Amino acid sequence: MNMSVRYIFMFIVVVLLQVLLLNNICFLGFINPYLYVYFILVLPSSLNKDLTLLLGFLLGLVIDIFCGTLGCHAFATTALAYLKPYFQKVFGPREIYESVVPSMSSYGMKMFLQYVAYLVFIHHFIFFLIEAFTVSNIGHTILYSFLCSIFTILLIFLVEKLSGKKTYRE
Repeated sequence: MNMSVRYIFMFIVVVLLQVLLLNNICFLGFINPYLYVYFILVLPSSLNKDLTLLLGFLLGLVIDIFCGTLGCHAFATTALAYLKPYFQKVFGPREIYESVVPSMSSYGMKMFLQYVAYLVFIHHFIFFLIEAFTVSNIGHTILYSFLCSIFTILLIFLVEKLSGKKTYRE
């Protein structure tokens, strides 16, 4: 029960941070961080896959409601939740996969940042592709995805550093 309350609190915090603060940050006029994806990225690997998908959809839907993006966040975040287990198997620790919570302390800094970078870029690419609703300007979509991903990854790194976990695997 304690973990459930922690994740409910985290869900509320990332939504509030995203809609009240981060959606109002627009670096260079178009680079916007999407820190809310951090919630999905750090869900335990032991969590039921269907529940992970449901949480991804609900998180994206709540962000869509506040942003008026008509399902773009819901689709991209559900895709992120779907792909997450595959990337956890690639980048996560092999010996304790079933019970690990993704973090720099459990994955090691290098593997965690690779895990985050791939998934954040995929999420952002899907989001911007659906938002643009065209592939005719794919270069623009890739550029937006890349720049927003960098900003988001830096924020996730900062959150991980501030979380108080001092032991990192290499």
